[in-house]
Amino acid sequence: MDKGQRQRDVERIARLTDALERSNLDALVCTIPTNVLLICGYWPVIGTSLAVVTRHGSVHLLAPDDEAELAHDSWADVVETFSLGSLAELTTAVDVLRAPLTTIVKDLGRRGSIVVGCETGPFVEPTSYVGMHFFGSAVQELLTGILSPDAVKPADNVLRQLRSILTPSEQAQVRIACNLAGSAFLHRGKTLRPTLKETDVATLFRASLASHEGLANNGVRMGGAVFCMSGPNAARAYAAYQRSRARELECGDLVLVHCNSYLNGYWTDITRTFCLSPLDEQKRRMYEAILAARAAALAAIRPAVRAADVDRAARTVLSDYGFRKEFKHGLGHGVGFAAINHDAVPRLHPASDDLLQPGMIFNIEPAIYIDDVGGIRHCDMVLLTDDGPEVLTPFQSTVESLTIT
Repeated sequence: MDKGQRQRDVERIARLTDALERSNLDALVCTIPTNVLLICGYWPVIGTSLAVVTRHGSVHLLAPDDEAELAHDSWADVVETFSLGSLAELTTAVDVLRAPLTTIVKDLGRRGSIVVGCETGPFVEPTSYVGMHFFGSAVQELLTGILSPDAVKPADNVLRQLRSILTPSEQAQVRIACNLAGSAFLHRGKTLRPTLKETDVATLFRASLASHEGLANNGVRMGGAVFCMSGPNAARAYAAYQRSRARELECGDLVLVHCNSYLNGYWTDITRTFCLSPLDEQKRRMYEAILAARAAALAAIRPAVRAADVDRAARTVLSDYGFRKEFKHGLGHGVGFAAINHDAVPRLHPASDDLLQPGMIFNIEPAIYIDDVGGIRHCDMVLLTDDGPEVLTPFQSTVESLTIT
């Protein structure tokens, strides 16, 4: 057992303990990697780690032996590692965690009865590896067996609100992840040309996310996903997922590049749409409408504003340009602990009742999708400060900078 090496996020711990106090919970027990990251600053790789934070601010992390080097870089007060099996026997993660979790929970309750919060789902989780383990209801059932049904409460809403406002330390991680993506867009965007395939473009952009001067050390995990949709394929980019195909880029194409970069578990959601010249009048008008909607949204963003009002500001502009039906999704959603989660607070959507608060990071993504023509989406990352919005992705935000000659 070792003390975590990463600098303790004092503000995050204070927010956790305050949330536990207000919710009448003595501790949170989490296994979803995003929530483990929230609690102790460690982003689990395969999803078998478990973190506990108490109302008094102590943090205990259980992680598999294979992840020990990374896990010991957390800010947990205690890091305990375990083996998931051997050649002598087959065991599950629940089997292995039962004993240490029982010890932790019973130690918490040595002075009387306690109430523990845990995840119950549903949830959206960005993948940290090619395959991931999710406990589902197993941890809740395990806790119920250790304590009692009345002593275990769902904590999903508490965790959701905690993730919605990032601390300065967490904001700094997202800012760097935005810079990773920005470097890829700036360097790779100008290399777009006819005959490149969408898959080629995605590969070139994604390669730029895997390295960054000053970040190349064993304690940093960075990378991301990139998708390219061009010409008529870009008109389908409003779907729930993006897809790069083998289509070759052509002159006059709209080339939509969607990127979710990450750094140590903190994510971005960024899109730029380039045009391979010539740029005709229809596409120019689409760009003008998108950028005007972006400006209107940014002008509407400030603390205590309804997220729905920000959506309306952008949607009104697109409607005035004649593109009401072509804007087929909400303006944005919370980003940072998640890459793409349309339920992440704040939800910038016509039906949202969320209020914007300083420390929130979210995207704004006005878009136009026209069948047989193409699609334009301009997705920025925005941090709300006490003084208003700070755009974390200020690059390539003019028609000229997005037109490739």
